Amino acid sequence: MPAPKNNFKAAIREDRFQLGLWVALASPYAAEIVSSSGYDWLLIDGEHGPNDIPLLSSQIQAVSRSASHPIVRLPVGETWMIKQILDAGAQTLLIPMVESVEQARALVRAVRYPPHGIRGVGAALGRASQFSRIDDYLETANSEICLIVQIESRAGLAALDEIAALDGIDGLFIGPSDLAADMGYLGQPGHPVVTAAIKDAFERIRKAGKARGIMTLSLDQARLYRDMGADFMAIGTDVTLLVSATAQLREDFLTGGESKAKPVVGY
Repeated sequence: MPAPKNNFKAAIREDRFQLGLWVALASPYAAEIVSSSGYDWLLIDGEHGPNDIPLLSSQIQAVSRSASHPIVRLPVGETWMIKQILDAGAQTLLIPMVESVEQARALVRAVRYPPHGIRGVGAALGRASQFSRIDDYLETANSEICLIVQIESRAGLAALDEIAALDGIDGLFIGPSDLAADMGYLGQPGHPVVTAAIKDAFERIRKAGKARGIMTLSLDQARLYRDMGADFMAIGTDVTLLVSATAQLREDFLTGGESKAKPVVGY
């Protein structure tokens, strides 16, 4: 029995658009609730969410019961973190703040077993190999790992062509907020200058034959990014949805508005 099939990796290779949502509440229970909402993928955020390796692992497990594919964003691209989260069962990683081809090349090596990389051989102790029940995990794991690098600075854009050309980079994810800040437009990810830079990046990524990813909290911006060619995209976060829904419910009650919430049986 080989390593589990990475359906997200297969989808982006086959140009099937994948819709996602950010999961940053750092709660396996919340992740499980969100996982049944019908999104193709969920980003479990270890960069800005208050997560550590065991908590990320618990959320992978919670999401894996659903049809949504768990993607893990680590806080940084450290080899030891990559090794641990892969052994814990993650198959798709998003690494933030990638700014050079050397950095990207090191990440490719970190997710692959020797002789093609430097991933430590210890998955028999983890969920990745179903605790050593997958006899040929070592031989099949590399092909099912999906590595996405996040481009979110002018330096990253400058190195984009070299990064996208690397074998082992499956997708490049543009971070509009950090890119906008680095370009001098802090808090304005939808600024025309930033949008033009993203459009150019998308065109270059597509020319290299790699998948284009992005995230936004604006549905209008999301539709624009989709028209620009986004192959996988997140359109919100569990945190902002919780904030907006709870505030709206209170407002609806106080103003006599009609609640749009679906009644829950038993309450």
